[in-house]
Amino acid sequence: MSRLVVTDQAFGSVDRERAVARAAGAEFAEHSCRTEAETVEAVTGADVALVNFAPVTAAVLRAMAPGATVVRYGIGYDNVDLDAARAAGVAVANVPDYGSETVADHAAACLLALLRKLTRYDAVVREHGWGRATDLSPLPGFASTTVGLVGTGRIGLALARRLAPFGFTVLASDPYADPAVLNAQGVEPVELPELLARSHAVSLHAPLTPQTHHLVDAAALAAMRPGAVLVNTARGGLVDTAALTVALVSGHLGGAALDVVEPEPLPDDHPLRDLPGVLLTPHAAFFSDDSVADLQRLAAEEAARALAGEPLRSRVA
Repeated sequence: MSRLVVTDQAFGSVDRERAVARAAGAEFAEHSCRTEAETVEAVTGADVALVNFAPVTAAVLRAMAPGATVVRYGIGYDNVDLDAARAAGVAVANVPDYGSETVADHAAACLLALLRKLTRYDAVVREHGWGRATDLSPLPGFASTTVGLVGTGRIGLALARRLAPFGFTVLASDPYADPAVLNAQGVEPVELPELLARSHAVSLHAPLTPQTHHLVDAAALAAMRPGAVLVNTARGGLVDTAALTVALVSGHLGGAALDVVEPEPLPDDHPLRDLPGVLLTPHAAFFSDDSVADLQRLAAEEAARALAGEPLRSRVA
């Protein structure tokens, strides 16, 4: 009998996944794996593993049944060792299209809050009882503000559409983007150094790969204009957290909104927790009732295809 395993999840119910296993005549098991050892134990002999954040290492992949499949709940798959998967003959799929609009909503909300200095105004009122509108000047209008998008996949382009009505100048840096597509949406394609130098706000939408790890490092942060803000709803590893902290403490950057961080979660005593102008959310940009329902449905459907021996919709390895 085939076996379907959920290594870990943050959704509460796995009714869809259990139903897929039942329909396929497969055994079903749900776990809450955090470590490699826990994950190895959970997936031993499994034909399909649905994975959220559990580490899918070479040891984990070797423990699975021959010809097994890993389905990652989400867009990114940096917790899955793709090279080891290929070596073990394990297929890997993701769910690339479940929450793009929701993440774009979250990124837009973060950008608007930072650019209007809402967290700083809120702190002034709470600490001093009131304040003056000019306390936090300069505060340029949106029509005088440039936003730079690093990465223009589904989420980056969805964010660009949300920003358009506000009158921002929008730049984008993406080596894989079609300039004609960007221009059609009113987005100016530029190289990353120009984007960093011109933007009042930079929003990250790139995948985490060995080439993009710490893409925003000390040199990149220094290249950003004084007072600029940074939004990261993509992957924590895109940003050198220590260098970002220095840039914020020094006042070179005016603020940051971080839904993802490295390490995640931040240590309780990390200085980013107490810096003014820093907006922190707990890896929640993907979350809405609608997006989670779509994520589980699409992941479960991919698991059903794997159990049936059918081609995967979104295979990445």
